[in-house]
Amino acid sequence: MRVTELSAALAARRAADLYRRRQVVDSPQGAEVVVGGRRVVNFCSNDYLGLAGHPEVIAAWRRGAETYGVGSGASHLVCGHLRPHHALEEELAAFTGRDRALLFSTGYQANLGVLGALVARGERVFEDRLNHASLLDGARLAAARLRRYPHGEVATLERWLDEGGATLIATDAVFSMDGDLAPLPALAGLARRHDAWLYVDDAHGFGVLGERGAGTVSHFGLDQARVPILMATLGKALGVFGAFVAGSDELIEWLIQSARTYIYTTALPPALAEAVRAALRLVRAEDWRRRHLQALIARFRQGATELGLRLLPSPTPIQPLIVGDNETALRWSRQLLERGFWVAPIRPPTVPAGSARLRITLSAAHREAQVDGLLTALGELSA
Repeated sequence: MRVTELSAALAARRAADLYRRRQVVDSPQGAEVVVGGRRVVNFCSNDYLGLAGHPEVIAAWRRGAETYGVGSGASHLVCGHLRPHHALEEELAAFTGRDRALLFSTGYQANLGVLGALVARGERVFEDRLNHASLLDGARLAAARLRRYPHGEVATLERWLDEGGATLIATDAVFSMDGDLAPLPALAGLARRHDAWLYVDDAHGFGVLGERGAGTVSHFGLDQARVPILMATLGKALGVFGAFVAGSDELIEWLIQSARTYIYTTALPPALAEAVRAALRLVRAEDWRRRHLQALIARFRQGATELGLRLLPSPTPIQPLIVGDNETALRWSRQLLERGFWVAPIRPPTVPAGSARLRITLSAAHREAQVDGLLTALGELSA
């Protein structure tokens, strides 16, 4: 596109209330942040357990930098695989009950790398229609024959599989804009019957759901044999940055040899790996964070129901409030910010047309009074 075409396209986005603007935050992430010179209650963040600013995590990062420096120097396969990386991989494998784990710089890179390494050109990949963009892009970049089944409709997927089978079935575990859970037990059964990989992206469930926070796969009682490929991120519930893939020894070794987004990128800073290790210890030890978070979710949902607000059926910290049109989503978000509550408006193409929403995310760092304050403000807007 030429510059004049870019200008016209940007103007069209503004006119359709689809233009996105960044807000500059002048404080650490937490239940409250400073935006535009004002301290507001933050209901936008994916810091579900309130670990992004935890003193032990910060101290671990500082110690890691003092011991190993701030940069890894190279990719993992050259000279950038430092002891903290290796220790974190072993701890993530043990925590998820899998043979091995492999660090990636981001969840996006993990999804691109895994699909590129496992799927050959023309092979069939089935994905939930509401999967994260990185899973869809991974299949497309692998030149797979991608088919997207209606959200959560296992019967449709089963019919399609009976017509010709698949190399791989991929799904979010917790859907990032709806907050609901994928039907993982049914998907695992289909994958086994059709001899297909099952790839689960647990970015929004890891740390929050399951035994000790081991994630959505643990929540459903599924093991490595039932879900052979597990990906999760380290910048949401764990509050830091990065991602990992966990599975069998053969899977991880193949990814080390073949995943281009692993091979051809600089390794994460070793100090960051030390910070994640500290966060993982807190996730294992402090179950009160998940209990408090679940209590806040129940409190918010009950209050929203009493107000007649249209929430999607989500048991997770992601609580989407459907408002329908883009203008209303923007206006309500702006009015909430004026009242001291920061809630992100989500519009197409991130969500389907006509389903613009406020994506309200709860954290273990929130207090009951803050949740009640948000409910009061929403009641004023919807009255």
